[in-house]
Amino acid sequence: MSNIYANSYAIVFVFLCLGVLLPVGALTLGRWLRPHVPSEAKETTYESGNNPFHDSRIQFQVRYYLFALLFVIFDVETVFFYPWAVVYDQLGLFALVEMVLFITLLALGLIYAWKKKVLRWM
Repeated sequence: MSNIYANSYAIVFVFLCLGVLLPVGALTLGRWLRPHVPSEAKETTYESGNNPFHDSRIQFQVRYYLFALLFVIFDVETVFFYPWAVVYDQLGLFALVEMVLFITLLALGLIYAWKKKVLRWM
């Protein structure tokens, strides 16, 4: 029985090593093989082929970040609907109660954001 677990850990260790070594090896090999000829033209800021005419660091409104954050939160949360739909027949009432709680929490989060006027664009 312990041999099965040791074999499982060995497989995980091999995949972990491959997951670290392959990207590091590819980046190192690319660094060794690419030409390195620095020049002043290569070190300038690139703006779609145009010469930069102002500082590239501009300040964005905070509401853009809030919209992006809310989108990511609700978009990622909807990913959980698919596994729920797949196992709904197997879990029955338990799955239904859990999903109702999940949707309730999402709705409360949306109501909270609405009350704080995070969803107002202007």
